[in-house]
Amino acid sequence: MARTRFMFATDLHGSETVWRKFLNTAKMFDLDALILSGDMTGKLMVPIIKMPDGRYRSHLLDREYILTEDELEEFKKKVRMVSYLPYVTTLEEAERIGEDEEYREKLFEKLECEIVEYWLTLIPERVPPKCKVIISPGNDDKFAIDEVIKKCPYVTFGEEDVVDLDGEHEVLCFGWTNYTPFNSPRECSEEELEEKLERTVAKVKNHRTAIFCIHCPPYDCMLDNAPMVDENLRIVVIGGKVQTVHAGSKAVRKIIEKYQPLLGLHGHIHESPGFVKIGRTECLNPGSEYGEGIFKGYLVEVEGDKILKLRRVEG
Repeated sequence: MARTRFMFATDLHGSETVWRKFLNTAKMFDLDALILSGDMTGKLMVPIIKMPDGRYRSHLLDREYILTEDELEEFKKKVRMVSYLPYVTTLEEAERIGEDEEYREKLFEKLECEIVEYWLTLIPERVPPKCKVIISPGNDDKFAIDEVIKKCPYVTFGEEDVVDLDGEHEVLCFGWTNYTPFNSPRECSEEELEEKLERTVAKVKNHRTAIFCIHCPPYDCMLDNAPMVDENLRIVVIGGKVQTVHAGSKAVRKIIEKYQPLLGLHGHIHESPGFVKIGRTECLNPGSEYGEGIFKGYLVEVEGDKILKLRRVEG
């Protein structure tokens, strides 16, 4: 029977700090694999405007920065470390970015691809060759990053597919979710979600030793409690208490109950870390605090159809 140790993480949302910590766990825990379940990319672009005097002006976390050419690269790194996308531009282009939505979206997609491409170059210096790196996108990740990941020789791209982990355990990778209030790229109805999942599960050879890495958690469990938001996407607070809703997927729950894999690896709902059993399947969600630069993951060790270790790791 194959005995394999891996680290699972999710929902980095552009935090290079968390990405570097994730890669570092490969040597720290002598891992056989790193598994990332999407939402790699950031959500905010930070323009760095070149001024007529040759200096640069930008804003980061409510502070204005006036930078020299020598300070530029260090500032760009600082921006990436807090999950944002730095972009050096002119005053004229900055105005166009603010006014032209189509131009802004295309530029943002280009920057996301460039950041993912850069992140992947960090793998060889931090991850031993024996450690597999398995990545599938999440609902917030644009489709353009798929080709970037596929081209990387250090990574196995797994979206809507099944990846061999160790000759015995298989990892089903699936990044789509049910509908959210945020109109993300990879979301669809529960009916379509179930159809997509069934097509992917059909590729699994042995459910008892399979690991289902499905970005969205199952509906109505401790892994899917999300803050309720109103039509303006503001968190609903009543009597001083944040209201919550079950935001997981009924299709995902149905698939877990039907096929009973060894493990369910989930994310998506940052505020609901933990693990819960659904039948024989141990489902887990490490949660996410990417904005604070905190790594959150699960160290897992499996052998045959048994889970030998299941430990939360934060730092």
